[in-house]
Amino acid sequence: MSDEDLKNELERLRSENAALKKGAATGITMKVSEKGGLSVYGMGRFPVTLYKEQWVKLLDMSEDIRSFIKSNEATLKSKG
Repeated sequence: MSDEDLKNELERLRSENAALKKGAATGITMKVSEKGGLSVYGMGRFPVTLYKEQWVKLLDMSEDIRSFIKSNEATLKSKG
């Protein structure tokens, strides 16, 4: 590899690294998985992936989930 090729590769890697750092700082992101599910990234080590109808069902239960969390606050753990 020539010096010019090495410089170009280094610049490409720096740009890619900066883009990855910027993405990590934005917090939670979403994308459509290979199988057509909705994957939510940034909540833990692995993405949370559900199909559309599963997300809708879960979102429809949001008040129940909040109530459950409030009722069980003493026994639930927090990350961090």
